[in-house]
Amino acid sequence: MKINKRGFTLMELLIAISIIGILASITYPSYRSSVMRSHRADAQGALASFANAMSQWYLQEDLNCIPAKVHPNNPSYLCAAVGPADTGVPRIFSTTVPISGGTPTYNLTIEAATSSTFTLRATPTGSQVGDGYLELTELGVKRWDKNDNGNIGDEGEALWE
Repeated sequence: MKINKRGFTLMELLIAISIIGILASITYPSYRSSVMRSHRADAQGALASFANAMSQWYLQEDLNCIPAKVHPNNPSYLCAAVGPADTGVPRIFSTTVPISGGTPTYNLTIEAATSSTFTLRATPTGSQVGDGYLELTELGVKRWDKNDNGNIGDEGEALWE
């Protein structure tokens, strides 16, 4: 009488698990890098939309703003932020990326604003921490703190890659 063996031996299972572990250790960093690039691209798109909202804001009158700052005959980027400082959390646009909701990966702020200039910033949060902040100005100047050292003056940080 012949006995048919079914299933796998312990050795075969250990080899299969080892192969899966090796493949996972090789592919996970690549996957993580792709996810970070995808979130960064989403933040770049949000900054472009935010800049468009700032341009529209420039041309409209805000009756809730201090009249000396914004007047129909004197277009301005001022008063687009919550609070009197004209910087920080925007009141004319979403404060986080993704704009549609979900788990935030970037916080959007108005870094600087005058009557004729602005600098918008997307600061990484959550799973994006360590990716460096992104900036966009009214002239379309794009900067990325690629090495996440808090300074955008380093070589290779004068554009979004």
